[in-house]
Amino acid sequence: MLQFGYARPDRTYAPRPTAFGLLVHGGRLACVRIDRGENSYLDLPGGARDGDESEAEAVVREYREETGLRVAVDARLTEAAQFVDKSDGRTVNNRGGFWTLRLLDPTPSGKVEDDHELIWLDPLEALVSLRHEAHAWAVTMWLRTHKPA
Repeated sequence: MLQFGYARPDRTYAPRPTAFGLLVHGGRLACVRIDRGENSYLDLPGGARDGDESEAEAVVREYREETGLRVAVDARLTEAAQFVDKSDGRTVNNRGGFWTLRLLDPTPSGKVEDDHELIWLDPLEALVSLRHEAHAWAVTMWLRTHKPA
């Protein structure tokens, strides 16, 4: 598995099983803007797996919580790990798959994370705007294997 990011030598990065999704609709890639004031950033929707949940189950749940969109998994595109210094002071190593998704319902409903805003970007714009290198890697893999709609 490719490892991205920088691990500070004075910190321990706990392994964190994750799953993230790539959903393209109308030629645009779904991203989330996470509101942290001046420190806001863009991510692919997704996140940590809960309990013994599979990656596929996690990415569907996380998508609904972060964007309100109902999605289904198509295929596991790639995997990667990313060292992350979280805003709450924790340090984790996000490790997991990146999944291609299909949209089941274009009307957002059921969003629960108020600090996440759904943003649709051109995939190339997303590539240079995403916070994590692992997310940019997944977009690169998607661009090399799919033709934008």
